[in-house]
Amino acid sequence: MTPQWMAAIGAMLAGFLLTWAGANAGVGMKAPDITSPTWLNSEPLRLANLKGNVVLVEFWTFGCYNCRNVEPYVKQWHETYADQGFVIIGVHSPEFSHEREIDRVRRYIKDHDIRFAVPIDNDFSTWNAYGNRYWPAMYLIDKRGVICHVRIGEGGYRETEQMIQSLLAEPS
Repeated sequence: MTPQWMAAIGAMLAGFLLTWAGANAGVGMKAPDITSPTWLNSEPLRLANLKGNVVLVEFWTFGCYNCRNVEPYVKQWHETYADQGFVIIGVHSPEFSHEREIDRVRRYIKDHDIRFAVPIDNDFSTWNAYGNRYWPAMYLIDKRGVICHVRIGEGGYRETEQMIQSLLAEPS
């Protein structure tokens, strides 16, 4: 095997391990609160006040292609499970300067019929509190306020929905 080939395999393995580590970061830890001063579709929500509910904290930004691909699933989960104690908080953390404009975010959530709470995280305080590094990223929090599942990127929708159902079925 050539040194170039070995380096390529090493780089792929390192990328896999970083993604795996990122996807498992925070599991088993108490979920950090969301401290954004600006919220759309909701008054500010505090995780301490949401104990007894299952919470999905999703990091997204309206210009992200992958975030747009995840959006229909997140919206469907909100529609299906909100009346069963499932709360979605879609933390909008901008990648580009035009995504920092609150009116653009407001227009996007109206045009895309997003009905769950959307805190604006322009200073990345919530992003940093979660140690997040990806768009989209979903942190599933159990009824005790503990992160129990992290999904980075697209896919895994069936697995995530099964986790939602399982957590909702647990006693409060």
